[in-house]
Amino acid sequence: MAAAFQVPSSVEPGQALDLLDLARSRAPGDRERLLLGLTSLCRASPDAAASQGTLLSDVFVALVQQAERDIRRELARELASADWAPVALVNMLALDEIDIARPLIASSPLLGEEQLLEVLITATLEHQIEIARRPSISGRIADVIIEDDEPAVMTALASNPTAEISEAGLARLVEKSRRVAALRAPLVRHPRLSTDLAGELYGWVGAALRQAIGERFSVDADRIGAAIDAATREALAPPVEAPAPTAAQREEMDRRLVQKLQQSGQLRPGYAIRALRDQNLSMFEHAIAALAGVTLAQVRSAVRADTLEPLTLACTAAGVDRAVLPALLEALRPLTAGYPAGSLPPAPCFLSSPEQARRRLKMAFGHSQRV
Repeated sequence: MAAAFQVPSSVEPGQALDLLDLARSRAPGDRERLLLGLTSLCRASPDAAASQGTLLSDVFVALVQQAERDIRRELARELASADWAPVALVNMLALDEIDIARPLIASSPLLGEEQLLEVLITATLEHQIEIARRPSISGRIADVIIEDDEPAVMTALASNPTAEISEAGLARLVEKSRRVAALRAPLVRHPRLSTDLAGELYGWVGAALRQAIGERFSVDADRIGAAIDAATREALAPPVEAPAPTAAQREEMDRRLVQKLQQSGQLRPGYAIRALRDQNLSMFEHAIAALAGVTLAQVRSAVRADTLEPLTLACTAAGVDRAVLPALLEALRPLTAGYPAGSLPPAPCFLSSPEQARRRLKMAFGHSQRV
């Protein structure tokens, strides 16, 4: 492995021999020392590291997969500002435990919009908060955060003055601050808060924030009075419970959301897995169908089949990694009375390309509309 890596001429011969000795060792500690040694070497010679391309990426990923948590955390700190690091390695560490992922999410120049959206959709609440805090996140990422409606993540976004929040997005945050009190203070201080939005905020913030708004904006007194009256009436009015959506309405909402995500390029396999963790079977089925390019009826047939092979084909066609299938089944079966039945099929089912898996799934179910 290390012999194929061309050591830069600027590296001392003794250092190169040390790395080769570590590469020949099978001891876990030596593997970790090799990982840190290669990191130091690449940091000292970034041009040489960049020239190694795929080889260096494969070496790092293989070593990191065997590394202990403390080593992964130290490596993430080393790579937080590196522009030479293998992208695959940075992406993998960004999805690791939050203590490991945090410095990369905060500042890695190699985490682009698509990678950040992947983390936002698939990872934990702590990961989402760190993304919302990242300097200069795009308007697309901000819109996804606002759409997801998680109070802690929206508050982190509102507290990030460098985030590219659109005027419409800021208006939605102001409206959400009616029920999410934590949003109010960062919104009052937000550099792009307009006079109109400040007038809306004034109606439901406390005295200290009203004073801050008054010091910053020339707000129309009549409008402020009307806003306060409206907020008072709303607070004193008896609560009106909206009727719960019917199953058909929920189904249509799921379909539209998946369609919107797909059209905007934001639909990823992780979104389907996250829907399943949230016990939203309909959303999971719609997402897998859209990602795999098959019908909803075919996915539902696979979910309720007597064997696991149709579901593995559907997941392969959708781009779901085989490694997550056991956890996926654990979340799925309580929602489907134990289906799909059977044990995991052999690995060859996952060796098919997505297109091959799609064809095999269609052959298995044809144009059946059984649901």
